[in-house]
Formats: sequence, structure tokens, C-alpha cells
Amino acid sequence: MTSREQLLTRFLASNGLDGAEVVALADDCSFRRYFRVRAGGTPLVVMDAPPDREDVVPFVTLSRLLNSMGYSAPRILGEDSRDGFLLLDDFGDATYTRAIADGADETELYTRAMDVLIDLHDRPPPVADIPDYTDAMLLDEVVLFVDWYLVRYRSLGVTQTARDDWLEAWSRCMPALRASPGTLVLRDYHVDNLMLLGDRDGLAACGLLDFQDAVIGPAAYDVVSLLQDSRRDIADDLVNAMLERYFAARGEHLDRTDFMRSYHALGAQRALKVFGIFVRQSLLHGNHQYLVHLPRLERHVATNLERAGLAVVDRWMSRHTPFGPAPCS
Repeated sequence: MTSREQLLTRFLASNGLDGAEVVALADDCSFRRYFRVRAGGTPLVVMDAPPDREDVVPFVTLSRLLNSMGYSAPRILGEDSRDGFLLLDDFGDATYTRAIADGADETELYTRAMDVLIDLHDRPPPVADIPDYTDAMLLDEVVLFVDWYLVRYRSLGVTQTARDDWLEAWSRCMPALRASPGTLVLRDYHVDNLMLLGDRDGLAACGLLDFQDAVIGPAAYDVVSLLQDSRRDIADDLVNAMLERYFAARGEHLDRTDFMRSYHALGAQRALKVFGIFVRQSLLHGNHQYLVHLPRLERHVATNLERAGLAVVDRWMSRHTPFGPAPCS
């Protein structure tokens, strides 16, 4: 038994689950692991987050905040922040991804997810210990594309000067990235992290997962995360319908042109970040399943750069990447 397994056993015992059946659940793109625990009653989930790699405190903070706002996040039923374990509600297996694959109405699910964002964005940013989505964070994310995809994965020579120019180009694009209002940004708001909770009504029927990295940042970020999914194609008609729903509900609070500029700028930034994350998973951890999504990410980058008018970034891409020209819109 490894030291983490020993700590897990001790954590379960401290929560009255000694001898419970423990089944591993799917990993995500992090150092966290999840287990379903059964001890004769309602199943529960344990998060195992090694404290030298992950901090469970932000998850605890956000879980309590989101539940206090009437949303469905897994409640904290047991906590050991020192050793990195949480005992959580079990929302089951019906992620939006699985529900859609099983024939659920895609439009209905996306409508419910968009309505959560509409409600969230109608509220002022919460007063809580939540970090800002700083320029430095946005730049650290977008440079993952250079360091991991271009240099390590494609073995392309990128000089330090070129890398600095990349960061400078994106620094000049910050007004576009921030052209939508500030709000709570969950950051990984897509169908793999949304749950269909059939026993709940309204907004609470949309279960929320993987929100521990939430920040205060541009409202367009989670909208683009939902509608420009890195892992699946979404029909243009559905994307347009969801955007129209968002603007119909929030239009009086927004400049639509500015919001869509932010939407496309953040769409490019996010896709480039995910390029780095997916290839890093492959190179460091032998987790190659995400590489199949790289062509989709390339399409997202090209389309978003064009529509956001980020010419300075587009010029850098033309000089230093193997990507083709942006498609006609």
C-alpha cells in the first residue's frame, strides 16, 4: 500500500467509512484523483489532491460559495486540507458529454448551462478570497503554446527574442481580452464538467465540477469555454442560438461588439493554452488521448484571431508556426 493509499484509508475511517468499497473514477488533466465510495448507503466521492501538487482550499471555498448562490456544486462532507482529501456529494455519472451521447436533447442541456452563466453574470463579482485573472496569468497560459507545443512537441526552434515577441504581442491584446465585464469565471466550463441532475429543478439541475481554479475575470471566458469546446464540435446554429439567448437576457448590460471581441480574443488565448496543456499531458504523462483534438484547436485559433482582429498575434503565428492561413468567415 502506497503512502497516499494509507492516508486515504485513514481519511475514510475518520469519516465513518472504514472498510468502504472504493472504486477509482476517471482522472482529469491534473494531479487530482477521484474515487467513488460505497458503505451501504448513498455513494460519495473522495477527491485525492496531493498537497505538494494541488491545494484543496480553493475547491472548498468555491463549493461553499456556489452552493450559497443556489447552484449545484458538490458539497464538502469531509475535509483534510493538510493531507489533501475531500469527501463530496456524488453527482453520478451523467456528465453532459455522456447524456448527449445517450440521446439527451443537446439544445436543452446547452440552454440550461447558458442560463447558469446568465444568472451568474447578472450578479456582481462575489466578495470572497478569489484571485483576479491577471495579465500575468493570461500570458503564462498563452506561452504554454510556445514552450510545449512548438518547442517540445513540434521541435521547432523558437528563439528567446521570438518568445519575448510573442508575449509582447499578447500584452498589446489585453484590451481586447478584457472588453467584456468582470465576473466570477469558473474557467473549465464545458460539457465534461457539467452534470445532468435529474432530481433537481431549474438552474440547480446543472451540476458544476472542476471550478477550483475560478478567478474574477472577463465574462466572455466561460461563454467561449462552453461554446468553443476543445473536445467536441458544436453546430454553428446551436452556438448562434446560445449567444442570442445570452444577449437577449443581458443585452442591456453589454456592448455586444465589445463582448464578441473579448469572446474571440479569449477563444484564441484559451485554445492556445489548451494546445500546451494537451501536449504536456502527452509528453510528461504518456496521456495521448487529447492529441486527437489538436486540429480542432487549430481551427479555433485561426478563426478567433481573425474575428478578434488580433493582427499582431496573427503575424507572429504566420512567421513562427506551421499553421495555415485563417479560414474565411
